[in-house]
Amino acid sequence: QVQLVESGGGSVQAGGSLRLSCAAPRSIFGVSAMGWYRQAPGKQRELVATITRGGTTNYADSVKGRFIISSDNAKNTVSLQVNSLKPEDTAVYYCNAHISYNVHWGRGTQVTVSS
Repeated sequence: QVQLVESGGGSVQAGGSLRLSCAAPRSIFGVSAMGWYRQAPGKQRELVATITRGGTTNYADSVKGRFIISSDNAKNTVSLQVNSLKPEDTAVYYCNAHISYNVHWGRGTQVTVSS
């Protein structure tokens, strides 16, 4: 299992912003895509945004226009700029990486948005 290290979660008021970051070991090869998922209490884990090594992005409809995903292939990192946060964005956010046909997950970082 490849260790993915997440950072950047926190508590903000509605309308606020955060930047989430995730890093896979720089020595790892074969990272084809990275992304973010989230899981709110009592709900299933859902896709937030993904980005391929080639830069193709995909967003959940609920975050389009508010969240921006970016990556640094040389460093095996992915970031998620989350803007205009809403209370319904409150969840544990998990980093995800596709490495050599396997899927790896981080432990998650909590984002809490108060109204």
